[in-house]
This record gives sequence, structure tokens and C-alpha cells, in this order.
Amino acid sequence: MMKVECTRLPSGLTVVTEHMPHLESVALGVWIKSGSRNETLGEHGIAHLLEHMAFKGTARRTARQIAEEIENVGGEVNAATSTETTSYYARVLKDHVPLAVDILADILTESSFDEEELRREKHVILQEIGAADDTPDDVVFDRFAETAYRNQTVGRPILGTPDTVMSFSADQIRHYLGRNYTTDRMFVVAAGAVEHESFVRQVEERFSSLPRTPIATPVLETALYTGGESRETRDLMDAQVLLGFEGKAYHARDFYCSQILANILGGGMSSRLFQEVREHRGLCYSVYAFHWGFSDTGIFGVHAATGGENLPELMPVIVDELRKSSMNIEQQEIERARAQIRAQLLMGQESPAARAGQIARQMMLYGRPIPNEELMERLSGITIERLTDLAGRLFFDTTPTLSAIGPLEQLAPMGDILSSLTSKAAVPHAVAS
Repeated sequence: MMKVECTRLPSGLTVVTEHMPHLESVALGVWIKSGSRNETLGEHGIAHLLEHMAFKGTARRTARQIAEEIENVGGEVNAATSTETTSYYARVLKDHVPLAVDILADILTESSFDEEELRREKHVILQEIGAADDTPDDVVFDRFAETAYRNQTVGRPILGTPDTVMSFSADQIRHYLGRNYTTDRMFVVAAGAVEHESFVRQVEERFSSLPRTPIATPVLETALYTGGESRETRDLMDAQVLLGFEGKAYHARDFYCSQILANILGGGMSSRLFQEVREHRGLCYSVYAFHWGFSDTGIFGVHAATGGENLPELMPVIVDELRKSSMNIEQQEIERARAQIRAQLLMGQESPAARAGQIARQMMLYGRPIPNEELMERLSGITIERLTDLAGRLFFDTTPTLSAIGPLEQLAPMGDILSSLTSKAAVPHAVAS
């Protein structure tokens, strides 16, 4: 039987495990409640640079030794930076958990930030920024966030800019680390063939040097959704279009309701948008809806990829599907969305990496692991009336955000899209010439 256990060490560090008796491996990692949003105005991209530099050598290991030691036992180690969190994680066989704990502790407490390694890694990130700029479906999301949260850290691209990345010194990285990587904001989580008390002892021994208090007050400005539009005409084969609205924060009453609504509108091949826009009308090759939650805000959006000649018909059809969701939703659609979310939860339990990540997110957001039964109970209280009411408020009471890139000559002006959204009367579908 799988069991989640949680221990808060005297240092303030939280350790959580889930024993999965049928496995021979363990997924473990350190999750920090800090990401690109915790940067100051002049630190754009430093959270991501720190994540890279953590693997570039410590007082005890070179960058090569870090990679070789974990791979010598068949394991793997990696990291990721998001808007509000950063994670460093490993996957190893159960006998090699002490090694993985040692390496993760080493890179988080004794990184050397060697100047030559820093110079090389800056150029690696410049290539990463260039590759992202050459990928239209990445660009459209970056522009979308920048427009939805204008001039705010929550809306900035995580990678930073070439100028900001090249400007950072090792001391600046150490200052960001000292301000954000403290025990009250860090969670060590393991899932798989792990024994809780033994794991706690290993973590307590190796992570004992982590600071308990930040060297300066952590930064986190309140998000202010602004909305607006961003258009970039490029000579591409297709157009990437993203239409969005202010969503709900993780703790908001309508957060789970928003997840269900996104699933009904564009969560799979049976969803409304996929069936109407792609299957019935053939107006795009990709369309889906999503809802992202943050600690104090959220984003509800619809993304579509299509040929530029389809834009005059595509946008009114999407807007009309949003409008219909505020007037009528079938009980069968709710049940299907619940079934899909339940399946995702249960399938995630079969992956130790997925479970470790899920538990870590719940600890950071709610301060405790949330049982699947509790999540499903929250979803069971969602009714047709709540969903249609939410859709009406989301799509008609907030300023939309439009982001588009590609051949946009036939994309309707923002004023036309706004007028169709602010009027609940049906809008006739335009026909592409």
C-alpha cells in the first residue's frame, strides 16, 4: 500500500516520501518555492542561469564528475525552472539513493560558480534563447504572458534576454541563491522504493548547511492582469494564435471549475473546440484550451495553429464556442472531464517521478499532500450552473489577451474580437475567401 509521510526537520526543511512497494527505483528531488517571478527588475533570467550553473562544479566535484557519478550507477539527474518554482531531481535504483541525495545536496550547497564555467554556460543559454525565438509556438506563449501581465516579472520569459544573461556575475547568482534557497522555501521529496526514516536521516545529514533565513527579503510582487494584444507578422507556413483571459489562482474557489471548463472546451479529441473547429470545419490542425494557476492569479486560454487564410473564419468560431459554454453545458461533458482528470491522477501514481512532482507542488501550494479522493470530491461539487456562470464571467467580464505570430494579414482587428466578446448575442461565422 502506498503511503505518504512528511517530516519537518529542526532546520525548517520539509522532507516527504511516498513508498511504492512494487518498484525498484526512486525518483527524488528538491523543489524550491522560487522561480523567475522572484527575480528583481535587474535579474531577468538569473533563476534559470542558477539552475544551469548548479551542475557546473562544486567544491568536491567537477561538472564531469557530477554527470559521471550518477550515470555510472545507471541514474539520471536534471533540473527545471518555472515561473514560481525551481526543481532539481534524480532517478536512481533504490540502492543508490544516498548517492543521489549527496549529489543534490552538493550542487545546492557547495556550487563553485567558476568564472570560466559561467562564461560558457551564458553562451549555452544564448543559444537556447535563439532556438526559442525560432520556434513560433514558443514565441506566441512568451508574447502572450508579457501582454497579459505587462511590465511584470510574472509575465517575463524565464530564459531572460541576451543582454541580461550576459551581464550576470557569480556574486549576483550567489545573492539570488541566498535570498531564495532557504529551508522554509525548500521541499525534499522522494517516491518509489524509499524508506522514510532512512531518507530523512540522509537528507538531514547532507542538507544541514542550508541557510534558514534569507540574506535579503525575497521578492514577489502582486500580479496585475492587464490584457491587450501582441501581433508579430512573420513569413511562416502557419499562424499561431492564442486568445486568453484572466483565470483563477490555485486557492480560488473556481480553480477546479476552471480546470473542468478548459477540459470541456479543448481538453481532448472529444472536446467542443476540437470537434467543431478541427473535425467539423477543418479550420486548423491544432486547437486546445488550457488553464494555468499561479499563487495569486491564473490564465485561461485557447491556442490554435492554422494557415493564415483560415483566420477570418477561425476566430469567430472560437468566440462562438466560448459564448455557447456560458449558456449551456451538458452533464455528460462534466462526467467525461472528471473521468479524464481521475485517469490522469491514477496514471500519475504509476510513475514515481510524476508522484514526486505532484506531492512537491501540493506541499508548496497547500502545505500538505492532497489525497486523490479529496481532489475528486472537490470536482464532484462542480455543477452545470457553476460552469456556465464561470464561463460568462471569464469570457465577458475580463479584458482578453490576444497573441499571434505568422501570416496575420487576415486576422481580425482586436476591436472586432472585443466587440464579439462583449456582446452575448450570436455572431455569424465569417467565411474565408
